[in-house]
Amino acid sequence: MANATTTQRPVPLAEVDGDAAAPRPTGVEEFDRVLGGGLVPGSVTLVGGEPGIGKSTLLLQAAIAMAGLGLRCLLVCAEESAQQVKRRAARLGPLPAGVWVVAETSLAGVLAAVDEVAPDVLVVDSIQTVFDSEVESGPGSVTQVRACALSLVRVSKSQRLATILVGHVTKEGTLAGPRVLEHMVDTVLSFEGERHHALRLLRATKHRFGATGELGLFEMTDAGLRGVPDPSGLFLGDRRHGAAGSAVFPAMEGQRPLLTEIQALVAGSNMAMPRRSASGLDGGRLALLVAVLDERAGVNLTGREVYVSVVGGVRVYEPGADLATALALASAAFNHPLPTDLVACGEIGLAGELRQVSHTPRRLAEAARLGFRRALVPQSAEVPAGPLEVVRAGTLVEAIGLLQLRRSRDTEATESRSRPPGWAGRPADGSPIDANNIATQSAR
Repeated sequence: MANATTTQRPVPLAEVDGDAAAPRPTGVEEFDRVLGGGLVPGSVTLVGGEPGIGKSTLLLQAAIAMAGLGLRCLLVCAEESAQQVKRRAARLGPLPAGVWVVAETSLAGVLAAVDEVAPDVLVVDSIQTVFDSEVESGPGSVTQVRACALSLVRVSKSQRLATILVGHVTKEGTLAGPRVLEHMVDTVLSFEGERHHALRLLRATKHRFGATGELGLFEMTDAGLRGVPDPSGLFLGDRRHGAAGSAVFPAMEGQRPLLTEIQALVAGSNMAMPRRSASGLDGGRLALLVAVLDERAGVNLTGREVYVSVVGGVRVYEPGADLATALALASAAFNHPLPTDLVACGEIGLAGELRQVSHTPRRLAEAARLGFRRALVPQSAEVPAGPLEVVRAGTLVEAIGLLQLRRSRDTEATESRSRPPGWAGRPADGSPIDANNIATQSAR
């Protein structure tokens, strides 16, 4: 039997108006990049991030920019007073007339403000602090968050109101509250960044109106968040040329190539289990690369501490960073710098072979734009003709040999001090691998 409360009648799919879901720009370019053009009327977006990372500032700037485009925006400040919001907004510049603010925590008060203002965009900061008096549990509980979010979603859909909910995150960096909250909304955005770095990254982990994977970059300044139009230049701006343990990797974030610097440090250790520390890289992937370097390429890291970091607070988890990371480790182990005009990208298999990665032409085009002249890629990579000199290698051993990485006397002395008792060297005959015997090792 059909449900008597049904209000929507079925219509042919061909007759559905697709333009009704067209996004409206927010006026913040990096925000629009991640959203695929802007906010869709009737959509609900959930923004999560650590406390103090800049979520409220980002959404306040977006509200001011949208008001400047003629939209009415209502800010529900459930954690701050209206005076606090006004003081923060004053640092961002002139305030247009289309921004409304209400300091309210009750769901009934929020809905009453929506009816009074009739906004085009509603921002609720945060959903965990809003409560429904008809629900018998405290604010922030699973039941309260679910009930309040469901009510706001219904209002958003019925009034074609673009709604943005701010969500708290746990210590692990995941969104707090019931998992169903992420299923209710149309878009889930993650606002990330290191507290001691000015760089902020905005990612979409769910987006019903477009692709996920696009990255928005901001720089935190005294005047608020500023979009970063050339992130590659920012990441490499303070790079020290001629330093051992530094490699440049052309990463892909959605459709956006970013050149990042991967730094490695190899140090002696007296510990039974030397440290393996990864910042911005997957720790398991680092352990795999250390093992491949040791077993397949003869770069001995036994008894030595290994530190790897992606500069600028960026996180790079794609396998395409394997080659640049391994070369940075070999460079640090041999105390021999890599060429400053070189970029490297490629995945490394357990046998030490190099595998091609996606979007190689776009990666290398970005490298050429920034003045790099050489690129080390896997043998199978498809690279169109261009200004870069392409160097191909089939294995990690071959790549190390092509770059002529050699051990310095200081490195040999450090290795000698850090070798455990009875260490016989690697490979089995005890001879270390360097550019002089690379061909012999490859033949094996």
